[in-house]
Amino acid sequence: MAKPKLTFICQACGAVYTRWQGKCDACGEWNTIVEENASGGIGGGPQRGARRKGRPSALLPLSGEIEEAPRVVTGIAEFDRATGGGIVRGSAILIGGDPGIGKSTLLMQAAAALSRRGHRVVYVSGEEAVAQVRLRAQRLAAADTAVELLAETNVEDILATLAEARRPDLVIVDSIQTLWSDAAEAAPGTVTQVRTAAQLMIRFAKASGAAVILVGHVTKDGQIAGPRVVEHMVDAVLYFEGEGGHHFRILRTVKNRFGPTDEIGVFEMGGEGLREVANPSELFLGERNAKAPGAAVFAGMEGTRPVLVEIQALVAPSALGTPRRAVVGWDQPRLAMVLAVLDAHCGVRLSQHDVYLNVAGGFRISEPAADLAVAAALVSSLSGAPLPPDCVYFGEISLSGAVRPVAHAAQRLKEAEKLGFSRSVLPAASADLPKSHAMRVGEVEALPDLVAQVAGGSIPRPEEGA
Repeated sequence: MAKPKLTFICQACGAVYTRWQGKCDACGEWNTIVEENASGGIGGGPQRGARRKGRPSALLPLSGEIEEAPRVVTGIAEFDRATGGGIVRGSAILIGGDPGIGKSTLLMQAAAALSRRGHRVVYVSGEEAVAQVRLRAQRLAAADTAVELLAETNVEDILATLAEARRPDLVIVDSIQTLWSDAAEAAPGTVTQVRTAAQLMIRFAKASGAAVILVGHVTKDGQIAGPRVVEHMVDAVLYFEGEGGHHFRILRTVKNRFGPTDEIGVFEMGGEGLREVANPSELFLGERNAKAPGAAVFAGMEGTRPVLVEIQALVAPSALGTPRRAVVGWDQPRLAMVLAVLDAHCGVRLSQHDVYLNVAGGFRISEPAADLAVAAALVSSLSGAPLPPDCVYFGEISLSGAVRPVAHAAQRLKEAEKLGFSRSVLPAASADLPKSHAMRVGEVEALPDLVAQVAGGSIPRPEEGA
């Protein structure tokens, strides 16, 4: 009898090795490589040696009718926005988030909303008993719906149960790390089991037409635990984000084969579950202090939605040899670049100062259009001159000190005008400005112009738009 072939797989990134070693060369993690049987997995049973003859498939031309993917609308506007207008039938969605952030609460509310619309929803719980899920449903006022519960962790048993009755419209699996399959010889939660369980559930979704939502735990780095190949297998990847000190949550889309990416849905956590926030800009600007220096309002874009957030900066003399650089909600290397440009081209010396930067409300910004707002906040804090409370900032700063235009300027200005802002500072070469607007637009070509205006207490005041 042939000796079973053994492989060693990193549980953090999924890298495969032929022998054990202490450190993974792919991700740099220590003590994450585990021995697993290579004969396990899909197709690894007794008939592994017998090869099946392939069946020919039909070849289709590129030209032809294109049918829009049918969607199941939940009625929760923010959830439907993040998924691209609803859940596509036969798709697989992966939702990740920190423990206790509200993933199960969100999915229970979505399941109840779909059930009230006449759809069959099956909620598979691998972490909690049926009684615990019922308690949550009672708290969320969802116990009166026809959502069907199943407390099971074996994938084959789950698929057999789903095949007995009418095909469900949505299957929620909470969570994928708790499932295990007879086809894989590994412990639940390992790379092999997570990959095998995900593949079986995705195969069921494609074959039956039922949508499947998989819940995934995240690691300390904020990544979904398990191999990244699971993210490539599914059709959409959503992250449920939030800070423990804030009561709002953000559902962020990072991958979507059937809709736009970088879309967000904003919710507010309360005693009776999650509540939709139709205008997140009012939420992020609700507690701002307009008279304090070092605070600038940034008009950003999250997918197709304009969002206004406050960027706070604090510059203080440092008693340390190496000043501190602390950033919350923004990219720290990006802050280092803005500081270098301020030093090299504007004469703003911050090498002996501690710099603290915070995006108010726990919001996270990823676009470079926030460079101009960050620079304005830094100069305002250093000079002690507060910025105008009715002014918004957006623009990208290049290494030469020039201010480069960004996309969707018209949408940013429209959102700012709707919230009562009357002035804006933006790049001079912005091309998509609206022809008719009531805002006073101050255009800057280089960063030294903005520094001089902020430090001198004046903001560009050109003539009002027609």
